[in-house]
Amino acid sequence: MAFGIDFGGTGIKGAPVDLDQGDFAAERVRIKTPGKSTPEAIAEVFVELLGQFPDSDGPVGVTVPGVVRHGVVHSAANIDGSWIGTDADRLFTEATGREVHVVNDADAAGLAEVRYGAAAGRQGLVMLTTLGTGIGSALLYDGVLVPNSELGHLEIDGHVAEHRAANSARERDDLSWEKWAGRLTTYYRTLERLFSPDLFLVGGGVSKDFAEFGPLIDIDTEIIPATLLNKAGVVGAALYAAESAGI
Repeated sequence: MAFGIDFGGTGIKGAPVDLDQGDFAAERVRIKTPGKSTPEAIAEVFVELLGQFPDSDGPVGVTVPGVVRHGVVHSAANIDGSWIGTDADRLFTEATGREVHVVNDADAAGLAEVRYGAAAGRQGLVMLTTLGTGIGSALLYDGVLVPNSELGHLEIDGHVAEHRAANSARERDDLSWEKWAGRLTTYYRTLERLFSPDLFLVGGGVSKDFAEFGPLIDIDTEIIPATLLNKAGVVGAALYAAESAGI
């Protein structure tokens, strides 16, 4: 049984995951993210968190809000700059004594949704976008992850997409659902032209309000809300770890 840890700016959440069911195998634990969230400080929290599950001994997956290539973190937009260049797989494996695999947070959510959630059983190109402080993205083709797409950083009409279309932009500019849906239409039409996907999934906390804005997005591709919500990161991280470990 794999273990998933969702590392965020305010909280670190973890639980063992039943990969047959795609759900927590025990109640999730949350620990506040340290003010100085360096990789070394976070490693100490991971040791504490895993210590609360003495019966768990499988591989550990960890989400990181940044680009991750072969276990090395290459960007740190919303976390401590010392993460850049850190071999997080090695650091966390040595700190915890467990096999640890790190994955981008949106990629983890996409894996979970395609295996267990709204896109379970769907073939072709599925694109998850998480609409939050920024826009995270995940591309999966026939269930296989194409990592680190970072499509919130596309430049559209002279603007970085997430600065105009993320949920934080809706709140900042006090946009109605209709006006925000207009910005989202521009964003998703750009993705349509570039990738011709079979399905869009909308994740992030605002996905619970999808009925308010989703039908107003004027695109040709099917677009639906993600369903795993706050479970997606932990479940997807555990799934990533298990597959990386060859389980």
